[in-house]
Amino acid sequence: MYKKHKLSIIIALCLPLQMIIVRFLAKFPHFVEQWYSNGMYPIISKGFRYVFGWLPFSFGDIMYVVLICIALREMVLLFKNRFKTFKLFIIKTAALASIVYGTFYILWGMNYYRLPLHESLGIEKEYTTEELVALAEKLIIRSNALHTQLGVNDTVQVIFGANDRATYRDQVFEQTLDGYTSLKSKFPTLNYPPSSIKNSLLRYPLSIMGYSGYLNPITNEAHINGMVPAHRWPVVSCHEQAHQLGFAKENEANFIAVMATQDNKDLYFKYSGSIFALRYCINDLYRRDKVLGEQLTEKMHSGIFKSYKASSDFWDKMDNPLEPVFDLFYGNYLKANNQPAGLKSYSYMVALLVNYDKKYPDTF
Repeated sequence: MYKKHKLSIIIALCLPLQMIIVRFLAKFPHFVEQWYSNGMYPIISKGFRYVFGWLPFSFGDIMYVVLICIALREMVLLFKNRFKTFKLFIIKTAALASIVYGTFYILWGMNYYRLPLHESLGIEKEYTTEELVALAEKLIIRSNALHTQLGVNDTVQVIFGANDRATYRDQVFEQTLDGYTSLKSKFPTLNYPPSSIKNSLLRYPLSIMGYSGYLNPITNEAHINGMVPAHRWPVVSCHEQAHQLGFAKENEANFIAVMATQDNKDLYFKYSGSIFALRYCINDLYRRDKVLGEQLTEKMHSGIFKSYKASSDFWDKMDNPLEPVFDLFYGNYLKANNQPAGLKSYSYMVALLVNYDKKYPDTF
């Protein structure tokens, strides 16, 4: 049996070697930044966007479904054969894990080990409560002004895509490029075209797992979860496209997404990104000084809170017994990929926002 499956055994044995290579390269972020994130990866990313971007559906979603079906079939056969093929099953599983691991890090995953974004931007990563308050106040003024510009009463929620959600979703995908085109003058590496952004076919599973979108690291297709409230679509679309451009860490992709929405001419994009950034800042301020947090929230239009509530209501409906398992899995995934604080590392985005605004005070 072993001679027949010699190739699978060799591939499986390559897994620990690959892990050692990845961990070794992770110690040299300058090397990863220069030779992978700004060298090899842009070529890979653009190539895959040309190959899969034109498809009106997600090839990656279909690939995942097929792989899951194959895995289930193998497990059924294992039980059917009363575990007589257990050793072969382990060999195949280890070989597949080796292929997936290597493919993941070659095609996208090494971006987790590039230079931290604050170093690339030449800004600090620490900030005071006073600096946080100053940014939060600017975001409140901006969000309130955009809320008014969009032609609704202060107490009314801004509605995105009210007439036709499907048409509006397609418009979001097209307009996302405008923000990145404008942002490229500040960040020359954000050269996005061609486009490859899709409405995921796996919207309900994503909702159950608590994801607003995701990037398929194998096909480099960006996806939004079209089930989430439409006011989230612009910032989620920009977020997933930031992943496509090589910003693997969630907090850094959040920051890039906010920048892309603010550089977009569309007011709905600006509003989506502005209230997204504001929510992070207010939440961070509440953790530091609850009284100050309450004082600032009183200055916000109540209609903004209705958008926040629409999001929380949606996720509340998707609560399920497996949610802690998904959170644990994803938190450990983040920790394993250079985000040691796990889900808490998302607050690093606030540091980027505060310090970038200090360096470029006309951002908001």
